[in-house]
Amino acid sequence: MDVGIVLTHIICTDWVKSLLTSTLAFDITQFFLFLNYQLLSLILAKAGFDFRILSFFGDYLVGKKTTYYWNNFFSLSFNISIGIEQGAALLPILSALYLSPILYIFEKRL
Repeated sequence: MDVGIVLTHIICTDWVKSLLTSTLAFDITQFFLFLNYQLLSLILAKAGFDFRILSFFGDYLVGKKTTYYWNNFFSLSFNISIGIEQGAALLPILSALYLSPILYIFEKRL
């Protein structure tokens, strides 16, 4: 379902009830490709996660490699230090943890 349609429906429904609705939207099209591993480690440490969990994620996020394929062209494999591949099992958890500081700031400011 299109998020824009859902948000429009919620806002229009609130208008009918004479309610005022505010929305905040993020464009996260390329979000997962640019997660910074060092920042994620700092966020986990600041959140008070156990050292063993920090160590696990540190190991999970290092040694990543990628190769580009285009038609019949194959690039050499090279190391990458950012991004989490689409479909990774921990992607939803890591992205939620990565966004948690900004959500915390928003909550405190509102």
